[in-house]
Amino acid sequence: MDEDLRERLRAAAASHRPDRARMLARVERGMAEEPPARPARAPRTVMPWLRVAGATAAVCGVLTAGAFAVASAGGEEPEGVQRVAAGPASPGPVSPAPDRGGALPAGKGPLWSDGSLDPESNSYWAQSEVTVKTTGPLSALTVELRIALNGGVNTTGSWRSLPEEDFTVSAREEDGFLVYRWALRQGRSVPAGTHTFAGQYNHAEGDRDTGRDDYTARARAAGGQVAVGGGFTRTR
Repeated sequence: MDEDLRERLRAAAASHRPDRARMLARVERGMAEEPPARPARAPRTVMPWLRVAGATAAVCGVLTAGAFAVASAGGEEPEGVQRVAAGPASPGPVSPAPDRGGALPAGKGPLWSDGSLDPESNSYWAQSEVTVKTTGPLSALTVELRIALNGGVNTTGSWRSLPEEDFTVSAREEDGFLVYRWALRQGRSVPAGTHTFAGQYNHAEGDRDTGRDDYTARARAAGGQVAVGGGFTRTR
């Protein structure tokens, strides 16, 4: 490159003056507006100043510096950085709790049941009976009878038609109910047939409301786990 060309290039570069007012206006616009999102790009290779030839390249260098100032003032992320917005975790499926009483069927698979009030019940005493019928042997069975604690209810005993030594028996007050529970002992079985579980109790004088009383019977048969349940009706 001859000396005359070098002198003209130096003169053109020295005479260039950046438009400061225009650059400041661009900075203010960048600060006032949200910069649009843009995909990550590979970093650009910055060429050394000594490889830029001509006054036009010098002007481009000034404009590039101005654009960098705008991007910095506007709060853009550095190139190659992406933000990921994490939403709230979705809860997993939740299994519903089983309902009591009439929500369970009276008959299911090999098991059938019925709840009734003994006809000998009177104005001061009652006996609630759960009848369980199975078409095959049961390797596990738990029968629960719940009597609402309304009208001065208190236990006077219980019984079952199956052998006494085959079951553990309890009667206690739980959450506003007198609860009778018969649970088949491990290693014992219930034969096919019709079986009765009864809870006896005193109550205040008059006809007692049995609307909240219920029972459940849960068993394990050859086909798997089964459960039945329901309320009570008075027999005559």
